[in-house]
Amino acid sequence: MIKPRKGFADTYKAAIGAAYVETKDAVDELTFTVTRDGLVEAARVARDEFGYQQLMEIAGVDYPERPERFEVNYHLLSVTHNHRIRLKVTTDEDTPVPSVTSLWPVAGWLEREVFDMYGVTFAGNADLRRILTDYGFEGYPLRKDFPQTGYVELRYSEAEKRVVYEPVQLPQDFRNFDFLMPWEGAEYRLPGDEKAVPQAPGAPSPAPAPSAQPKAEEKKPAAKKPARKKKAAAKPKAKK
Repeated sequence: MIKPRKGFADTYKAAIGAAYVETKDAVDELTFTVTRDGLVEAARVARDEFGYQQLMEIAGVDYPERPERFEVNYHLLSVTHNHRIRLKVTTDEDTPVPSVTSLWPVAGWLEREVFDMYGVTFAGNADLRRILTDYGFEGYPLRKDFPQTGYVELRYSEAEKRVVYEPVQLPQDFRNFDFLMPWEGAEYRLPGDEKAVPQAPGAPSPAPAPSAQPKAEEKKPAAKKPARKKKAAAKPKAKK
């Protein structure tokens, strides 16, 4: 269980000075918003003076309606105090955020993830390349204005023996959506419904064979009686 550090928020606020913007303490999570220019120094103070040795994660958030639409959150863990804090900075699409790779080398990969997903750049990161998407990917998937279908789709071409990119094409069938529950009597047929309809014997997925019914006994034709032989007519006796 993460234990609270009494008096830490005020002490840390005084220690980072002009870099401090605001503090938020909600659901036992302590968040400090700092300026972009003061980020590296605020992170160094947290690590060296307050014992937050580990950078656990860097996470981006997108709020398109804001002038500085992106939040970059740094999650820090103090192993010695069993305590976590979050440092937060904001930025826009064009202004880079200072890299903290000089404090935590692992930040190199974490910053690349935020860059790949949101397009936030980090000044001082010597290897700021995409890390999650494929080569030649266009756009930033976790931005709120990124189309849900993407721009292109990829598949392996057996003819070209490589992965090829093609424009996304959705059949019209997939553009008509409804919110009916399948178990509440939807009128359309779902994939697999055809299995519930019996098929003719011999089909690719034959239905169970119909139960055999006893055949009615056929009446055998009556045996014909053998024809009787006619007796030969008696010859008339000769007169004496």
